[in-house]
Amino acid sequence: MNLTQRHKDTDELSRLLAVDCEAETQRIAGELRVQLRGMRRRGLVLGLSGGIDSSVSAALAVRAVGARNVFCLLMPEDDSDPDSLRLGRLVADALGIETAVEDIGPALRSMGCYDRRDAFIRELVPDYGEGWASKIVIANRLEGEGYNISSLVVQDPQGRQTRIRMSPAVYLGIVAATSMKQRTRKQFEYFHADRLNFAVLGTPNRLEYDQGFFVKNGDGAADVKPIAHLYKTQVYALAAHLGIPAEIRSRPPTTDTYSLSQTQEEFYFSLPYDRMDLCLYGLNNGFAAKRVADAAGLTPEQVEHVWADIAAKRKATRYLHMAPQLVTAVGEVRG
Repeated sequence: MNLTQRHKDTDELSRLLAVDCEAETQRIAGELRVQLRGMRRRGLVLGLSGGIDSSVSAALAVRAVGARNVFCLLMPEDDSDPDSLRLGRLVADALGIETAVEDIGPALRSMGCYDRRDAFIRELVPDYGEGWASKIVIANRLEGEGYNISSLVVQDPQGRQTRIRMSPAVYLGIVAATSMKQRTRKQFEYFHADRLNFAVLGTPNRLEYDQGFFVKNGDGAADVKPIAHLYKTQVYALAAHLGIPAEIRSRPPTTDTYSLSQTQEEFYFSLPYDRMDLCLYGLNNGFAAKRVADAAGLTPEQVEHVWADIAAKRKATRYLHMAPQLVTAVGEVRG
């Protein structure tokens, strides 16, 4: 395929992903107002991470109910990037939103979050302790390393990194301990929502929501999720339209969860968000693999691999979307 054809395919799919930013902003803001009335809540609480999704969500909340009815939390912990707190404040100041800092580090330490995580890591790296850092990474599916294989990366105090395959028990233990972070943040969000009679706003985009990139009863818990239908590309378009600071719009998407710097790409998705959007959009809309491949700069075989992984993640994370299961429906109570 020549370069002209590739640009044509890319432009066509990009055009299909394009969004009328002002019309979409008004639609989301209007729907948020309707939802709040239905819940008998007068405002919105959300956590600001310094990332693109929470920043856009905060701006949409302000458009819906005004800055005085939006309350944002900045919730650092021991492994947080200091930039997250700074950028969160930058967004709040730009939007005129009241904020509070809730340092969740002490709560996590008291619950044993870090100690429990480190104990699992020491099953593989007995010397792991003070001065060390770690993260979890996935295999590169496009290079044929397999599907859903996660490894532990540790860095010793001298800066040397080692990548180690984990047993399922060690992987699950590290993830279980780390998930305390998202669940603790949600506790604070609901505390402030309850005292203000506000609703809690969740910030997943479509890629994250579809693929289960959230913690059940952690960052997955919310009363409203206003951007869950938007592809990440569309979230970035709204960010520019809503005046989100350029520094945030140019920041690579990160998890900001592990003590080593970690992108969402190496932790969960394996492709940059713009190419994942093209693959997900193509799958959702019945495009041929070759058409998506030409637009995304992949081979049709690679697109098929990505599609298989999307399907596998949907199946594996279906549980995260489920409401509590009842033995018998209670007809008098409806969600």
